[in-house]
Amino acid sequence: MKSFHACLLGVAVSALALSPAIAADPLKIGIVAPVTGDYAILGQQTLDGAGLAARNHDIVLTTVDESCTDDSGTAIADALTAEGVDIAIGFFCSETIRGAMPALKQAGIPAITLSARSMPLMATALENGWPLFRLAPNDQDEIDAIVKFIMGEWSDKPVALLDDGTIYFREMINSVRNALEERGLKPVLTDTFRPAQEQQLSLVRRLAQAGANHVLVGGTRSDVAILARDARQAGVNLTLLGTEAMRAQQTDVPLEPGVLAIALVEYGELPPSAALVEQAESVNIIPEGYVVPAAAAVDVAEGAYAAAGGDPARLAAMLATQTFDTPMGPVAFTEGHELAENPYFLMRWQGQQFVPVFDSDR
Repeated sequence: MKSFHACLLGVAVSALALSPAIAADPLKIGIVAPVTGDYAILGQQTLDGAGLAARNHDIVLTTVDESCTDDSGTAIADALTAEGVDIAIGFFCSETIRGAMPALKQAGIPAITLSARSMPLMATALENGWPLFRLAPNDQDEIDAIVKFIMGEWSDKPVALLDDGTIYFREMINSVRNALEERGLKPVLTDTFRPAQEQQLSLVRRLAQAGANHVLVGGTRSDVAILARDARQAGVNLTLLGTEAMRAQQTDVPLEPGVLAIALVEYGELPPSAALVEQAESVNIIPEGYVVPAAAAVDVAEGAYAAAGGDPARLAAMLATQTFDTPMGPVAFTEGHELAENPYFLMRWQGQQFVPVFDSDR
């Protein structure tokens, strides 16, 4: 499949962004992230990325610790308002967003979440007119990317769908199956396997008997690795596709080269982030995790502020209508304030790491 996600390698074009107005006041950005506690590493990545993007720009950053407790959102909104921020980024927890957004709406402060994926949350935001934008995937994006890939690449193949019996993967595979069948593709086998087994030879035999050689596996990285190993040893040629769960740590059984996954990419490995990565490495920052997305959020905020002519009251409108050039690639939002481009990539295991696939073997 040509250019599965090549759109992220392009350059955003916006007439307003090309000739931004000069704002009289510095842009004030609030960073809402966990800087203490178990998730402080995520907060540090966010601070690092935002700091890199704001360096040498007329931007003032204000940090507010995000505890992710149910009653913390109002206090966070009050802190942001007291600091006079124009826009806020971060927001790792739905609890924070639900508590903060009513007050932020009243204060006219848009927010960009880097992490919260809940679709009901965004539905609530739209119903209430909250100026919330999502610079992260939502709960449906992974399923949509899987379906798009299978319909584009495997529509003429004998496809099997497997799940490990857990609620999460059973619901995911069921959603994928329904979407495929609506499009006219009926899997030759849909099955549930027992997870965490030392071997999966019986599953390999069931797949072979069904004639399935292209398999979507809703399960852990360990289960996919065992299935791939047993298929190879049994001489059964299977093309295996896993989910975002494949980005977990290496297991005792190594993945076979060529195993595929639909997953989020490490943005620091893609060309649009090259300048930011070089800048990060020059100050001993590892450009992983939320470093690049946080920098992208600052660039989005700055671009919207410039497009608004430095008028904070127009920020939300500019966020909703403009395309921004960022280290993540071009960023634009839909009418529903979601990312216009699905952020999931086709990835292939190369023996040491997953790498993005921009051209398939077809």
